[in-house]
Amino acid sequence: MGPVKNGANFYNQNKGRLYAYLLRMTGDTHMATELVQESFVRYLGRYGEQESRTLLYTIARNAALDALRKKRADPMADVDAHPDPAGDPEQQMIDREALARMLAAIGQLAPVERELISLVVTADLTYREIARVLNLSEANVKVKVHRARTRLREILGSGGG
Repeated sequence: MGPVKNGANFYNQNKGRLYAYLLRMTGDTHMATELVQESFVRYLGRYGEQESRTLLYTIARNAALDALRKKRADPMADVDAHPDPAGDPEQQMIDREALARMLAAIGQLAPVERELISLVVTADLTYREIARVLNLSEANVKVKVHRARTRLREILGSGGG
């Protein structure tokens, strides 16, 4: 009973942030949802009781990169055909527009910048943990995050996203 409960706690503590990270990585709500499930299945199937967010995000990153490669190979892939059925329609529209603007701006970043912003904003990982996920030095992560944030501010400030 203990391993299942611990796995459920680990899932509940990390699913929201992992989803947000994958959404920023992919720009696709449906793909992000599927990747969250796939990442946890891979993680829990392989590592069970061990709780390592760094490892979880490494698995999710690799799954996202694979899915994005496949999506590029299939230009007819379905792009977010799953609207949120609940809530106030006006607020949903406002939220979708804000999300679309942010995702468009993030989409204009270089792939490494996009990934760094996604990890910093949503993963609640330290720079050291992010460095391990991306196989970079901690100092390099700090510099690249600063540059990515500056670039994102420029894009959003210019109305480019």
